[in-house]
Amino acid sequence: MTRPALTPQARYRPAGRTIGIPPQAIPGSGLAAAAPTVRRGDVDADRWPDVAQVPSAGPVRTVVARYLVKGALDRLGLTGPSAGGRPAAAGPQLVLHDPDAFYRRIGRHGLIGFGESYLAGEWDSDDLAGVLTVLAGHVDELVPAPLRRLRDLWVSARPAADRNTRDGARSNIHRHYDLSNDLFATFLDPTLTYSSAIFSVFPARFESLVSAQHRKIDRLLDLAGVGAGTRLLEIGTGWGELALRAAARGTRVTTLTLSAEQAVLARERIAAAGLTDRVDVQLRDYRDAEGHYDAVVSVEMIEAVGADYWPVYFTALRRALAPGGRIALQAITMGHQQMLHTAATHTFISKYVFPGGLIPSREAIAEHSAAAGLRTLADNGYGEHYAETLRLWRERFTTHRPAVTGLGFDPVFQRMWDFYLAYSEAGFRSRYLDVRQLLLTEGTHR
Repeated sequence: MTRPALTPQARYRPAGRTIGIPPQAIPGSGLAAAAPTVRRGDVDADRWPDVAQVPSAGPVRTVVARYLVKGALDRLGLTGPSAGGRPAAAGPQLVLHDPDAFYRRIGRHGLIGFGESYLAGEWDSDDLAGVLTVLAGHVDELVPAPLRRLRDLWVSARPAADRNTRDGARSNIHRHYDLSNDLFATFLDPTLTYSSAIFSVFPARFESLVSAQHRKIDRLLDLAGVGAGTRLLEIGTGWGELALRAAARGTRVTTLTLSAEQAVLARERIAAAGLTDRVDVQLRDYRDAEGHYDAVVSVEMIEAVGADYWPVYFTALRRALAPGGRIALQAITMGHQQMLHTAATHTFISKYVFPGGLIPSREAIAEHSAAAGLRTLADNGYGEHYAETLRLWRERFTTHRPAVTGLGFDPVFQRMWDFYLAYSEAGFRSRYLDVRQLLLTEGTHR
């Protein structure tokens, strides 16, 4: 199957150009704009082959999907108003524009088909995150227990090409993080931090996101005991904010990334802060980390490693640690059984957003870290904070939709990004997902 080309032709930022959103492209503040309208007939089939064409599901699979899905949507109160004018139920609504295509896609590809139907404009919602939160909160009830044994009819295995070998990891990181620095700047705060913040007040406001991201970073640095003279290894640079904040404490930072786009901008930001002598940004795989460090920090990096390589990842962390050193991790987690199902399944997120990625369970982290000779001393959760972070990103992204369009990202991409952010927010709001900060040190429990 041809992969969807998710990036515009001119995807890379010209050297020396400062990233930012064209001021003339930013509408006034307020509620997020609706997702762009898409008609399937107008979808670029070369870029989005599985969105442009409704699959042939066969009549039996389509009938079964219609029966199960329609029944679930009705039970959960998500069914939109009927053509006969029946009033909508209170709460978020899912409105079908092309029911036949919707059920055929689900009958053929399950949850991937559900997402692709949204990308094709075959359904919409007045509250996308709300609809997805309801569905995520009742995920175990959507299919009757006897039929769950037929799950293999609706799911496919993950492509072997997405495995995170050294070449595979570089390709997978490139396909997400190298989309465009300008794209990420449309919805992230000025720190360009692409991970959960920790807020002091709920509901959160975008104006508080910088301080909330710094609060998160400071907690991790404190957890790892980072201070003046500390030798710190960061695995997963992002756009450099954690390295900048650590260097401001007098720390010597080595930070690793596989994203060429992120590395360029991180170096620019570090140079602008006058901290080049304290921070070394390396375009390097975590498996090739060199040296020993007093502290190791890795923020939401384990999700990109893949289950096959979690033993390698924790071994690399342990190998990099100097005697008496500390490791601070921030990791998204899910339930263990859900993780096992997801690991064996090609999902919408693995197909369109994070190829090769897998969210671990707390049990998997405990098992693989202990096997590498590491002991967990602290483990704190902040799932509700990630839900708020994602809400703010999604609102910012839709508010700046004209800028996204100006960067060359078409309406299908924009609907895909809307779906990804809302889907992720729903995972945390329903508590299907969590985000944890962990402290690891040498030694295992005896």
